[in-house]
Amino acid sequence: MAVTAEIEHLFGNLAPYIHSYGAAAVVVILTFESIGAPLPGESLLIFASVLAARGEISLPVLMLASWAGSVLGDNIGYLLGWRFGRGLILRYGARFGINQERMGKVEAVFARYGAFTVAFARFVNVLRQLNGVVAGILRMDWRHFVFFNALGGALWVTVWSLAGYYLGKHVMNLGAAAHTLEHGGALVGVAVLALVLIYAAASRGHNKG
Repeated sequence: MAVTAEIEHLFGNLAPYIHSYGAAAVVVILTFESIGAPLPGESLLIFASVLAARGEISLPVLMLASWAGSVLGDNIGYLLGWRFGRGLILRYGARFGINQERMGKVEAVFARYGAFTVAFARFVNVLRQLNGVVAGILRMDWRHFVFFNALGGALWVTVWSLAGYYLGKHVMNLGAAAHTLEHGGALVGVAVLALVLIYAAASRGHNKG
């Protein structure tokens, strides 16, 4: 009950932005979240999808806007990381939630999985916010980053938009719908990670052959 109450409170805070600005609010919030700002981007997408199911916003427009905002934000983060480096990002990023502990966790994941991290980063908290920044700091090939970032963003938007839309059609209580999605999020992230790792292993095996 406490979790549901918190979710409903969060939705109450997000509702005015969606009702007033529609998909434009989604673009702005997802863009800033993808640069590292501590904003409720995923919750916003879920909430907007539920509203789309109720005819208050266009689902195709929402999905395109969400994808554009997430990819744009990640690429801005990439450019910031590339241009200013780890030290300067940590120095001025604290006000946006970018600290040494968070940065270290994301760098460890990148060190292990490389460019494939970008494909599943959007499904994992912290990775989602610092994905582009760390890729830029580590000087990842921009062409690889753009490809996996666009792919991961499309998967993330599709999964949460359609899930939110479906639940919005079949579940009357917004808190209950979001609570269901919250529990399913970890499973989705694991599934995406598994697929990416399988692809990576197959690609390496093919290259060796």
